[in-house]
Amino acid sequence: MKKRLLLILNPCSGKKKGLQKLADILSMFYEADYQIQLHLTEKRFDATEFIKAYGPNCDLVVCIGGDGTFNEVVEGMMEAGLSVPIGYVPMGSTNDFASSLKLPKCWKKAVKTILQGEPRLLDLCKFNERYFSYVASCGAFAKTSYSTPQQMKNALGHLAYLMEGIKDIPSIRPLHLRIGVNGQKIEGDYIFAACSNSISVGGILKLDPHVVDMNDGKMELMLIPAPQNAVQFGKTLNCLQSKKYVSPYVTFLSASQVHIETDASFDWSLDGEQYIGVTDINIQTIPSAISILM
Repeated sequence: MKKRLLLILNPCSGKKKGLQKLADILSMFYEADYQIQLHLTEKRFDATEFIKAYGPNCDLVVCIGGDGTFNEVVEGMMEAGLSVPIGYVPMGSTNDFASSLKLPKCWKKAVKTILQGEPRLLDLCKFNERYFSYVASCGAFAKTSYSTPQQMKNALGHLAYLMEGIKDIPSIRPLHLRIGVNGQKIEGDYIFAACSNSISVGGILKLDPHVVDMNDGKMELMLIPAPQNAVQFGKTLNCLQSKKYVSPYVTFLSASQVHIETDASFDWSLDGEQYIGVTDINIQTIPSAISILM
């Protein structure tokens, strides 16, 4: 009996390579004796709804696209209560999550990894009612991932994010946050805040892989206080570049749950997609929530 595969492709991700290679990808899965149900996403949350509708009847889910598409797939699987393995063929512009997992960048090798790999359990995180696989962030650079035009992403790839982020620097405004974490209260003005389960955040910040475990039941909280002058700003950048997070200029710690309160709402980025802001936020880790073929 053929194995049932639900394959979801975002035809606009990256430089549309997924769409260009679709026939070859389908052929590889057909040869591996899969019966394939294919869906090309057309709008936001399309993948989530498709997974919820058709996922319960499949043996494997494969996502072809970027981190945002993967986020929608995970959201659908969690809402539908599915526990089947997930295969990921990264075709986005940055692919932070795939980079953290060291998944192949070559589409053919990525498909072979799905067909020959072993499932690995990974944590997920939940931001109020929404799930995310690798990061929830606000402040400097956070909106870069969802505000960068798709045509620019397709043309320039990772460089597009850097250009859009640099353009944001003059307009950075501190965010006042009240944070409850690990039994302590933290309050202050910050230019960036992120809860992540990844070694790459926004394609710009790189965390030390020796301090990040993607299946330890914890996320990493990073807070960057608003610098008072150019000297402090330079020291903050140096801490980030050198990955020396024990510093007056960066707060970095691990936690299974984080509570954040703000006086004014502002937008967040969840796995590179815009999330309309709220003033009361609960972020929690869900241990060993999904299984990725690697």
